Amino acid sequence: MKFTKEKIDGALSIQIEPRGDERGFFARMFCTDEFKKQGVDFTPVQMNNSTNTHKGTIRGLHFQTGEHAEAKLFRCIRGSIFSVAVDLRKDSPTYKQWMGITLSADERNMVYYPAGCACGYQALEDGAEVIYMVSTPYFPGVEGGIRYNDPQFAIQWPIVSDIIVSDKDSSLPDFVES
Repeated sequence: MKFTKEKIDGALSIQIEPRGDERGFFARMFCTDEFKKQGVDFTPVQMNNSTNTHKGTIRGLHFQTGEHAEAKLFRCIRGSIFSVAVDLRKDSPTYKQWMGITLSADERNMVYYPAGCACGYQALEDGAEVIYMVSTPYFPGVEGGIRYNDPQFAIQWPIVSDIIVSDKDSSLPDFVES
């Protein structure tokens, strides 16, 4: 795997290294030792899958707080998405900054976000499908979110018209520093 540091402190984009022949290819998608060599202690405890019927669908921006904060590793397995994270860690040098990266099934790339970031994504194609691993299982009562169009962050979503956002996500509040 090839790791590249991203704009958010501790975030990494990851490219698999396929080894192939006439049958197809084999590639490692996750390896605890390789993550540790990058200074990342990531132990997935849950893997989630979501599909998006329509291009323009936005999911997020979601997070969990305290000891339940989740590190996440995203991969798009059908179509493509624009994956976004906002750094909400007060002690981080990139606090309140956001980053976005296109993930696609064709590129087979991934992105890792450290715990303490709000995460979301936008489907760039009809039928986009995403899998992601998290470091902490979902825990009711500690989840939070910020609205996808919070003016404080001014996220540059690739698709701005004909977007689809759930009632829950469009009702999320603007970020308020506590």
